[in-house]
Amino acid sequence: MSKNYFQIIRSGINTTFQDLGRKNLCHIGIPFSGAMDNRNYLLANKLVGNALDFPVIEFAYQGPLLKYFGDKINIVITGDVKFKVKKNNNEIDGNCYECFNLENEDELNIFSTNKSVYGYLAISGEFDIKRQWESCSVNTKANIGANNGKKLENNQKINISRINKNLNKKKLNYINTKIENIRIIKGTNFDYFSEQGKKIFLEKEFIVSKLSDRMGMRLEGPKIENTVDTNIKSEGLIKGVIQVPADGNPIIMLSDHGTIGGYPKIGVVISADYDKLVQLSPGSKIKFKEVELSSAENLFKLYDLETQNLISQI
Repeated sequence: MSKNYFQIIRSGINTTFQDLGRKNLCHIGIPFSGAMDNRNYLLANKLVGNALDFPVIEFAYQGPLLKYFGDKINIVITGDVKFKVKKNNNEIDGNCYECFNLENEDELNIFSTNKSVYGYLAISGEFDIKRQWESCSVNTKANIGANNGKKLENNQKINISRINKNLNKKKLNYINTKIENIRIIKGTNFDYFSEQGKKIFLEKEFIVSKLSDRMGMRLEGPKIENTVDTNIKSEGLIKGVIQVPADGNPIIMLSDHGTIGGYPKIGVVISADYDKLVQLSPGSKIKFKEVELSSAENLFKLYDLETQNLISQI
């Protein structure tokens, strides 16, 4: 029995274990999954001195309330999140990207994300959880991953198998920024849509609907007209692809997306913009901007370089 563990008092909304996800399994219907906001995931692990591929706890909107039992440990929360640490009835306001130590019977209360969706909790050590296909990432639609592929629940116990010896408290000055436009490249079925439909897609605003989760983001707004066929033979899908069903409202495939689909694909969100895309909460406005493939590649190189520079500062 582990002597170091968290007791979940309140599980929060869509609280799961995530890491970098699974590779090369789409041919058998298993998507990548993994942390929705990759940069915040990597920064969380680096701040507590972990390897960059260690599992973390991802939460959406409201986070968990946890009581800790065991030896001293460091924790960090990344994203745009409001939280407090309770020590002997004294509450300490938490700051994202700053390590805090937890001691026996301390509580961590993650209230909510601020005008965003996902936040991350990393510990200076390893959760005692099982992997499936070399990843712990939970996909609740398929019941795949750690915790039997399910969300964390009230009164559940999370064991910790190891705590890092180095408990230095680190801090990073980083602010999550919003993005004015979501940049895309043309999809394979771009020409299925009328000239007016294409113009609407690239010039009008869309609203993120409440029907959004780790699998996909549904948008509402002016209808995009399809003049060829609203259903096609099912084809492979990738993260970030934008499908348009018969109702004319786009759906963006996210990390737990189905691996095939039969709606025409009008565009694909570039990888450099994906982290900011997933943090758009319901009611947020989206406007798309087309870029060429070569530009998308260069933008991703810049995004990756910026991420590595942030990691090197820690």
